[in-house]
Amino acid sequence: MSGGGVNRLRSPTRSFLIITHYQRLLDYIKPDVVHVMAEGRIVKSGGPELAHQLEAEGYEGILANA
Repeated sequence: MSGGGVNRLRSPTRSFLIITHYQRLLDYIKPDVVHVMAEGRIVKSGGPELAHQLEAEGYEGILANA
């Protein structure tokens, strides 16, 4: 399913869980909530801007501010 297909299926009554390391995927599928996991636990949560921060700073930058 393409990003457009996922976006067309979005609704208030439907949820998707997408696990990815690729920012490019998030350029097509806009997340409502982003969770960053490290060592098996969620270390930081936020909106779509968190994915951009992770792309810019890497895990080291996110973990330093968690």
